[in-house]
Amino acid sequence: MSAPDTNLEKQKRRHKGPLGGMKLVLGLVALLFAAFVIWSFAASDGPEGAETQVDGRTGEVTEPE
Repeated sequence: MSAPDTNLEKQKRRHKGPLGGMKLVLGLVALLFAAFVIWSFAASDGPEGAETQVDGRTGEVTEPE
């Protein structure tokens, strides 16, 4: 059952702060996730241990040195 007397403008004004905080937190999480992905790719040395390695971008086969 819905409330008989709702004032949407008043509710928009009252919820502006919490909704803004949620947007801020979601933006921060997206920024941290992007930084983690960039860091994890930058920190990796690539695949190791295989007798031959195939570059996934070009298909070139390289022998370990």
